[in-house]
Amino acid sequence: MEKQRAPRNRTLTCSSEEIECLSQGLAKLDKPTAPGDLEAKIINQDIFEAARYLPKAFADLIILDPPYNLFKNFHGHVFKGKEKDEYAEYFGMILDAVLPTLKPEGTVYVCSDWKTSMRIAPILEDRLCVRNRITWEREKGRGAKTNWKNNTEDIWFCTKSHGDDYVFNVNAVKLKRKVIAPYRDTEGKPKDWDEGEDGNYRLTHPSNIWTDITIPFWSMPENTDHPTQKPEKLIAKLVLASSHAGGFVFDPFIGSGTTAVVCKKLGRRFVGVEQNTEYCCWVMKRLGMTDQDPSIQGYADGVFWERNSLADQKSEATKAAPLPAHVSTPEIETVNGHSEPPAVAPRRRGRPRLVKSQPADANLSLL
Repeated sequence: MEKQRAPRNRTLTCSSEEIECLSQGLAKLDKPTAPGDLEAKIINQDIFEAARYLPKAFADLIILDPPYNLFKNFHGHVFKGKEKDEYAEYFGMILDAVLPTLKPEGTVYVCSDWKTSMRIAPILEDRLCVRNRITWEREKGRGAKTNWKNNTEDIWFCTKSHGDDYVFNVNAVKLKRKVIAPYRDTEGKPKDWDEGEDGNYRLTHPSNIWTDITIPFWSMPENTDHPTQKPEKLIAKLVLASSHAGGFVFDPFIGSGTTAVVCKKLGRRFVGVEQNTEYCCWVMKRLGMTDQDPSIQGYADGVFWERNSLADQKSEATKAAPLPAHVSTPEIETVNGHSEPPAVAPRRRGRPRLVKSQPADANLSLL
């Protein structure tokens, strides 16, 4: 029975008719395949079977999001938590299957929860160069009565090379954050921050603690019913940091298709593998929607924005947009034979300062 949803619920689904139609465009491998034949393909197949036919050393970046070591029902495909050694063996088999597809200078990001991290960290260190562990906050889920609420996940940043020959585009993944206490230099100019009409912001270098990620929910067009869907903003950070435009990104457990969608929006080639046919159809439908909406929530003007800054993002986009043809630009005055723009009133620096005009009411309560 189809789930009843509220009228404003934007969760993406596929009807039986859509599944029948979209599934015709899915791929299945039964012989060795060249990289060019994999571009923009969604392979509806078990990864261990598909991996036998994948080309060697074609991927610039692998985003690996396998089932964590816990019980999870992926719409009929049930994964049950395993004993420690059993899961370690399973994860090792995954690496055996996918790492041959990685270029010598390639990067792998591995997603996990805190418990799974304890199992996979030693295995990653044996096979790859572990560069860092990203911990990101996922503000979703119920609280715990006898423990701390679990609202973080890990992403292991690994490279095939143990040297410096790997990609990391630090300037592509800076975070734009509001400045709470803006400092100025001796001349009164902003120090390491930008002063704007809509607020004061600073571009900060990316750290390994991410608190600006929003989990997809019912009112977001990227949302699906996948139980472990990753946000587009999160995947966009990985793609921009560790691949160049036109690079090849491989996702062996593509799920609802976030990696494929983000790659299409950011100009990367991609291929994904997923054994659940309905999930694959969600991917195909989402890919078709990117032509109408190429935006990524939380990413605008070439930078990532902190949460709850949508109004300022729209303001920046409006200011950056070209004027319509019917709107005239200000006339340029000629002074002493030189063209100069009209005089503009000087902009006030910093935030407006509140000045007390009378003593505060002793009975005034602070909320």
